[in-house]
Amino acid sequence: MNKITPRTLKGFRDYLPETMIPRKKLIDTATRVYQSYGFSPIDTPALEYLDILTGKGSDETDRQLYQFTDHGGREVGLRFDLTVPLARFVSQHINALGTPFKRFHIASVWRGENTQAGRYREFMQCDFDTIGTLDISADIESTLVIYDLMKAIGFDAFSIHLNNRKVLSGLLEKLHLVDKTVPILRALDKLAKVGRDKVCEEMCMAAGATVEQAESVLRLAALAGDSAEILADLEKLVAGNEKGESGVADLRAVLSAAKAVGIDDAHLKLDVSIARGLDYYTGTIWETFLDAMPELGSVCSGGRYDNLTGMFTSQPLPGIGASLGLDRLLAGMEKLGMIPAVRTPAPVFVPYFDKDHLHDYLKIAAKLRAAGVGVEVYPEAKKLGQQLKYADRKGFTYAVIAGADELVRGVCQLKNLVEKTQEEVPIDLVADKIRG
Repeated sequence: MNKITPRTLKGFRDYLPETMIPRKKLIDTATRVYQSYGFSPIDTPALEYLDILTGKGSDETDRQLYQFTDHGGREVGLRFDLTVPLARFVSQHINALGTPFKRFHIASVWRGENTQAGRYREFMQCDFDTIGTLDISADIESTLVIYDLMKAIGFDAFSIHLNNRKVLSGLLEKLHLVDKTVPILRALDKLAKVGRDKVCEEMCMAAGATVEQAESVLRLAALAGDSAEILADLEKLVAGNEKGESGVADLRAVLSAAKAVGIDDAHLKLDVSIARGLDYYTGTIWETFLDAMPELGSVCSGGRYDNLTGMFTSQPLPGIGASLGLDRLLAGMEKLGMIPAVRTPAPVFVPYFDKDHLHDYLKIAAKLRAAGVGVEVYPEAKKLGQQLKYADRKGFTYAVIAGADELVRGVCQLKNLVEKTQEEVPIDLVADKIRG
């Protein structure tokens, strides 16, 4: 029989231990931060009925959707994000869930898009959302979650870019372009990539705006200065339009609350140029960038979406939340040297080099694990030098070495494999020494 060549699909990847270990650590960090704010975990199926997914993001996400007819003749698709399945989920279960409902969901999604650095056709999203309230306090809390999340991951040099869709929507109403909102937003979202002239051209061609109308929108996106200066300019631009004035008030409230809890202007910036590509955002929006790698793109984005569940239920269920771009962020962390080269989740290695003392080695490992320390015992009685080479290759931090003489005396040699130091420690105290 011919052998099958092992290979992965283009745009997909395998995760080796040295990749999966920091990935799992990042997931655990996000879980800890989300739960600290009272967000509960949920899960939904990878497959949804096709009509659940189509028309909920944009024409682009519809084109990228993995869809097929299953064996039962049903038209189905793989979820392209976690927000649309959430809208279906809360519409279906809201009577049992109650409001406000706070959830987080960490799972894979699929988009048939062109691959690029740090982005694949299967990738994981780490979402958190609050459903069932329009109060600005939910917008404020979501901003704080993003800040705490970035800090917990280990970043200090980052900036959360804040805007509000109502400001631009209010301006479009004043310009009589409200029926062209979607193409205007899509064009504006490309501003950083293609530049002012190309965006102006797209607004005129795709949205049917006049040059004067497009220039007015671009003047809004070009506002600069500190938050107070931009807010003052925005108030003038949208004066007389209720929606626009409401958006400015929301921005002011979020910025004021963030400042009150100690978030400075370096970490939270008012940026009226961001629009977010998905069409369902209606209010506050965020994009988060690493100061050292702005070219990486946003690593945590989201916003308020008050109308998404309207396709599933007549019950008003406004929502707000954001998603951590886990794979993109990991790619950035790797380039920044933030991911240590390890192939084991256990920090301690116990060599098994005296075949008559396997039970003693297992007892040492059991004591360490009972103290909350991860341990791997080598499975074969080989020479100590061979086992220590294995330990170095896998990235263990410590080796607990005990020959027959040490075991009689109740001690071991605790070797720091990173710092290349070694000391004799009583076996009963080795766990405290390692944790210390």
